[in-house]
Amino acid sequence: MNLEFSPEEIAFRDEVRSFIAENYPKNQEGSGLRDDMAPEDLTAWHKILGKKGWSVPAWPEEYGGTGWTPTQRYIWSEENARVNAIMPLPFGVSMVGPVIYAFGNEEQKAQHLPGIRSGDVWWCQGYSEPGAGSDLASLQTTAVRDGDHYVINGQKTWTTLAQHADWGFFLCRTDPDAEKPQQGISFILVDMKTPGIEVRPIKLIDGGYEVNETWLTDVRVPVENLIGEENRGWTYAKFLLAHERSGIAGVARSKRAVEQLRSIAANEQLDDKPLIEDFDFARKVSQLEIDLAALEITELRTLAGEEAGRGPGPESSILKIKGTEIQQRLTELTLEAVGHYGTPYYRDVPDAGSNEYPIGPDYAQHAAASYFNMRKTSIYGGSNEIQRNIITKMILGL
Repeated sequence: MNLEFSPEEIAFRDEVRSFIAENYPKNQEGSGLRDDMAPEDLTAWHKILGKKGWSVPAWPEEYGGTGWTPTQRYIWSEENARVNAIMPLPFGVSMVGPVIYAFGNEEQKAQHLPGIRSGDVWWCQGYSEPGAGSDLASLQTTAVRDGDHYVINGQKTWTTLAQHADWGFFLCRTDPDAEKPQQGISFILVDMKTPGIEVRPIKLIDGGYEVNETWLTDVRVPVENLIGEENRGWTYAKFLLAHERSGIAGVARSKRAVEQLRSIAANEQLDDKPLIEDFDFARKVSQLEIDLAALEITELRTLAGEEAGRGPGPESSILKIKGTEIQQRLTELTLEAVGHYGTPYYRDVPDAGSNEYPIGPDYAQHAAASYFNMRKTSIYGGSNEIQRNIITKMILGL
């Protein structure tokens, strides 16, 4: 595999870099995605990219994609990671959008794809339930046909940023008597303003708020919001998860995080010398960089396969496992590097004690919060244990 950029690719990189420098919101430079940001800040870059036509580079051109090569998409990710840009949220762009253009009818495509591209419509995901996480096929939320509507009842959990969502995509059981539980599930789009929907916050340990419980009580949804065929939602859900897992790898972001980790370790002291000069710590950082380089090659091969017409397969499970493990190790080493300065401070938490304000250098302020938050990455999108089962079946044939 030739890893040298061609002159045309270098010119593309320069074009992207200039566009980001000239158009990325100045008030968000270097901020990254945080759970305390206002909704308009979370979508600001998405809307700018929507006007440019660059918000959905992985989509087919007929639905608004850019037609970029895998290398150009790689360069795009790298350049956004350089400035820690807040990218379009995945729920519309990377998750439900591909399901709609792959399995939806023309009316659904016309209704929903433009709003996803522009960033004007916010989506959330209704998959997990209190008793159905990795064993998603055991979900209990029901959708019962009543004339031209489905009546939905049930509870979803961990619905990220649902407090801002305009629409949601939900897995619901439409045939409770199906021979296999996977065979009785449908994929339904739901307007989050529909009566009977209640979004309840799940506050995190540091007082942050990004996930929710979502309750659906006699929610009437038009039958026309069904994607594809009734009781075939499991097929569409697996398609969506394959796309989600590929994006979870986060190689470009992890490369930038390694640079930040090395900078922190060069500044922090251990036994009167920079931490990065400590043999044990430097060894852990070097091993992390080796693993990240191997993951990057795997991601490039996967992108090349998609360009050749092969959709995400078991490679997406490999990317998901290794990508999330690397992200977790990065936050662990960062917390180790900042030491006691990484002690979390709490927002809006009664009786949190006197540690209400951050102390120490700026780079330490979110170290503990990032560490705790990244525990989830090996679980969402299908837990890493489930991904190993997929690899075992699809690659090893066991």
